[in-house]
Amino acid sequence: MRYWVILLAAMAVIPACADTRFRARHMTRNEIPLGKGQCDIRLQVDGQVDVAVRGDMVVVHTISGQDARDDGSECNVPLPDHEARGFNFQVVESRNEIRLAEPPSRRNDFAANVQIRDSSSGFGRYHFRLSWEMGPGGEMRRDEPARQDEPGRRGDGFVWNNALNFRGRGMGEVRINGNGPRRLQDATIDIDRGGKILVSFRGEGPRPVVFSGTVIAREAGRLKADVVTEDGRLHGPMFLSVDDRQNINSITLDATDGRERLHLAWDRRQGR
Repeated sequence: MRYWVILLAAMAVIPACADTRFRARHMTRNEIPLGKGQCDIRLQVDGQVDVAVRGDMVVVHTISGQDARDDGSECNVPLPDHEARGFNFQVVESRNEIRLAEPPSRRNDFAANVQIRDSSSGFGRYHFRLSWEMGPGGEMRRDEPARQDEPGRRGDGFVWNNALNFRGRGMGEVRINGNGPRRLQDATIDIDRGGKILVSFRGEGPRPVVFSGTVIAREAGRLKADVVTEDGRLHGPMFLSVDDRQNINSITLDATDGRERLHLAWDRRQGR
């Protein structure tokens, strides 16, 4: 009997090792550059923990101290389940020691493993950032099919889940080789998190005028995209101006195949 009492007393003073599991919420901020994946993991830690981030799931294994707490972790897209190009680990905020123990790899089932050693009393705040490069449509979830039933909406690798959408009421025109213009009216821009873009205009006929491509630069409310016409013949740089209310201000495009030349100009102000 005395043996069991001693054993129970000893077990009572040994800190329990536990796992805290949670899913990072979806990031609603849009300042992350297109074509970049990012997870900001924010934790309150008291003691020693090992943190594993796989996809958008975070598992915190407590080695000593109290169980860690989520403090607003978020990802714009999940960490990919394959090699993450340009993977980077950055410490944004820490009280004591934090380090990347192991980057995502096939060996660890593509999890980023981070060690935190908090030697101060009480809880301390830790914030680390994982970032990586995405190809067009690369790490987007593929559980939502392309909406091919909508006018001007095609698959073409475009991922509709979490796509950004901009709309504008206005007027414009498109000319090929300087010939008589085709009038353009309302415009729509859809951009997925991988940087693919679809731009469509309501035209004079029953079918919209559609361009598709990839966003290659972004500065504040100005975007630059490399686009092609719907038939794939003409391509060139498209410049787009949008605002923080997801309105489209203006769109211009000069495209060519080396022989024919297309010029497009559209402006929201003309539709007021």
